[in-house]
Amino acid sequence: MSNLNRIHAVNAVAAMRDPEPAGAMPVKLDYYAEDVFDTAAMREYLPKATAEKLFDTINNGAPLDPAIAADVAHAMKHWAMERGATHFTHWFLPLTGSTAEKHDSFLEIKNGQPIMTFSGKNLIVSEPDASSFPSGGLRSTFEARGYTAWDPTSPAFIKRHANGATLCIPTAFCSYTGEALDKKTPLLRSMQALSSSVKRLMKCFGKPEEKVTITLGPEQEYFLIDKHFYLQRPDLVQTGRTVFGAPPPKHQQLEDHYFGSIKMRILNFMTEVEKELWKLGIPAKTRHNEVAPAQFELAPMFEELNLACDHNMLVMEILREVADRNGLVCLLHEKPFAGVNGSGKHNNWSMAYGNHNLLDPGKDPHQNAIFLTVLTGIITAVDKHSDLLRAAVTGAGNDHRLGANEAPPAIISIYLGDQLADVIAQLEQGSATSSRAGGGAMRLGVDTLPPLPRDATDRNRTSPFAFTGNKFEFRAPGSSQSCAGPNMVLNTIVAEAIDAISDELEKLDPEHFNAGLQQLLSRLIREHKRVIFNGNGYTEEWKAEAARRGLPNAATTMDALRCLTDEANISMFEKYNVFSKRELESRYEVFLEEYHRRIRIEGEIALEIAVGMIRPAIVDAYGKTVSAINSAMEAGITSGVAALREESIELGDGLDELTRNADALRKALGGCHEEILAAMQALRATADRLEQRVADADWPLPKYREMLFLY
Repeated sequence: MSNLNRIHAVNAVAAMRDPEPAGAMPVKLDYYAEDVFDTAAMREYLPKATAEKLFDTINNGAPLDPAIAADVAHAMKHWAMERGATHFTHWFLPLTGSTAEKHDSFLEIKNGQPIMTFSGKNLIVSEPDASSFPSGGLRSTFEARGYTAWDPTSPAFIKRHANGATLCIPTAFCSYTGEALDKKTPLLRSMQALSSSVKRLMKCFGKPEEKVTITLGPEQEYFLIDKHFYLQRPDLVQTGRTVFGAPPPKHQQLEDHYFGSIKMRILNFMTEVEKELWKLGIPAKTRHNEVAPAQFELAPMFEELNLACDHNMLVMEILREVADRNGLVCLLHEKPFAGVNGSGKHNNWSMAYGNHNLLDPGKDPHQNAIFLTVLTGIITAVDKHSDLLRAAVTGAGNDHRLGANEAPPAIISIYLGDQLADVIAQLEQGSATSSRAGGGAMRLGVDTLPPLPRDATDRNRTSPFAFTGNKFEFRAPGSSQSCAGPNMVLNTIVAEAIDAISDELEKLDPEHFNAGLQQLLSRLIREHKRVIFNGNGYTEEWKAEAARRGLPNAATTMDALRCLTDEANISMFEKYNVFSKRELESRYEVFLEEYHRRIRIEGEIALEIAVGMIRPAIVDAYGKTVSAINSAMEAGITSGVAALREESIELGDGLDELTRNADALRKALGGCHEEILAAMQALRATADRLEQRVADADWPLPKYREMLFLY
């Protein structure tokens, strides 16, 4: 996955853009955000007093005034109906990892007459069945009540279809007992926790209170294949990945697909996707071919975190919908094809205080000190809680991707680049006195740190967590995953680390503040520097070095999830009101159960394909070969018989092996996931070898060389 966000990284708060040339006339995109009930729509459709109260909630975090709900609901309905909407839905993010919606019409019957109405109560709350979603024990079948609650910080939007439209209202989802059943609620809690911690830290530096804004730019990778091939692959339909398939002679070895000329069919698809996204106010910016054949990427500009997470869910939905309209299928699985790169979702995360990006080194001593303090806090957080970051990106799909040669390893480390690593090394010794970027002393708060160029370092695509100029890029999330989970963890662990720093700084008197700060940062660097690694994360040497440093290496989902039941982690989440113990334990149960179910589905479909599709093809090929031998012998022909006999032996042995391995998988399906995975792998090895020996016209599944190149 590329890091094109570096090129077009727009800080959503500071609006740090190059100015237009003198006299240039900006060109307005008339349909941008036309399907969003955004600030402009609110000003047009809401009474001024109502709009100002709503803006206070959206922009400043003020409590929502229930008295304005009726006005907002009426305005939303009026706006939506002008755009063809007849229904509304509370749009939310349950623990399935996708989105959910239940449509209700505006229609009501009053005095025998149909009217279209939408009340404040309909806007603020709805009651979906909470027992029918994954809850990890928070809800039982007989305890069905749940609530969706309007999230005014993420604007309502219109989803259009051929015969109308639906008003979608982003919401949180909780149980009757008030426990979070979704991904949005913990994310919002974590944002509040980090905001409070950052404000506390800024107070230590004598800064006036300002708004804290956390921003995100998620890059989305995906595959496209022709729908005709997809419908002939039960494994793709059932699991999103191919459980069988031999690698083609040519795949990505020549590196000719990456940034290559985009095929016209794909370019038309991308253009349609972007138009749909722009209508929804989603700032899609970059499109290009990725490394693997049939793999592509879409990258947006930075937005406020909660909105960016919602928008990424819509991006995935629209990619699938537009692909379907174009006779294609969009595959968002992390590893749909073995032997070529899988798909990830680079999580470009930053935060700002007022108009200042806290991950952007400043030009004066005070800003330098704040930058290095925040940086040290992040290093501390990632080292202390790398287990949680790893758990946040785990899953059956990502197990195939992490550690391969297109994704970072499962060992979480931080890449700072040579320049920052040099500054940190000096800071560890007591003071930073020079910079490779240029001259000038840079003791904290005393002398000036030379401004760091935005691209002061090279990139390291093998690092899971890399500093890339004015943000951190968390490269480990999988392409199908919600951004909410990884960012919820990141926000919470950084809040804890920053609070620990503030605990120390608040004890210092002004006269000794700079010296005390420097001593504190030096100590923290010494304690947590083990997580900093600027080298090649793919090597066996790094695995050994990481083990010597004591860095965890949770290679599988089962290894990674265990940390969710750790008492220290539970205590931290409870402290910051992100998860209660029961909520966190429920996530452990949900993720564990989802993993086991996915592995079992993959095993069952592999067995079904092997027995119902591949074995009959081998039997037919074997029968044809034996028949050819018998026909030749009866005709007294000897030429070619030796080759046919050798072919029949290969097919016969393969048929026996396939049958044995299928029987082994059938038995493994009654056991644990390790047995299922091992049996699937053995069965696949046999089937993929036999694929090379059966006539192309007789093989029952579309092959990699077709799916990856004929689109």
